[in-house]
Amino acid sequence: MKRLVMAALAVALAFIAVLRYRRMLGVLAVGAAIILLLPVTQEYVAHFARGLLGQDLATQMRFGEYKDAFTLIGRYPVLGVGFAGAPEKDIYLGVSNAYLLIASKMGLVGLAAFLVVMAVVFVWALARRRAVYADERLASIWLGALAGLAAALAVGVVDHYFFNLAFQAAGALFWMFVGFGLAATRLAARSPLEP
Repeated sequence: MKRLVMAALAVALAFIAVLRYRRMLGVLAVGAAIILLLPVTQEYVAHFARGLLGQDLATQMRFGEYKDAFTLIGRYPVLGVGFAGAPEKDIYLGVSNAYLLIASKMGLVGLAAFLVVMAVVFVWALARRRAVYADERLASIWLGALAGLAAALAVGVVDHYFFNLAFQAAGALFWMFVGFGLAATRLAARSPLEP
């Protein structure tokens, strides 16, 4: 199992537990302890630890990508290089980090715009969570959409699928989750007098 999948699952479960089911935090802690202690899972734990410590080839390659991305952002900080490719041959454009990829292609302006949009989505949705919880039909959709979105944003630190144009289906799925979360919030927050 990929480290990325394990991390995304942990983020989504923790998000759900913190927002709705606080008792689930204890279950998650016990589950994490079991995973850390069981002999059967030790290879997964060691694989995860090697990645966190930068001791495997995939992580070391990512460090090189990060260095190139910071160089590219340093040369084109405001608007980035665009979506056509790197303008200089000595710099590689691809990076396994969604945020660095956004900053490389769209500059710090594009990254700031993306982060503001994501912050507005979460602030608006979380401010209306009591109204959402009052409607059980929407609560599950809302919680699932926001948990999936939180997992995708966390995974964006070490991968690029939801922003890379080569993976358009993943990008579409990401924005569908944004839409589902916003639609569920809007439907729950709507006053009873509205049609």
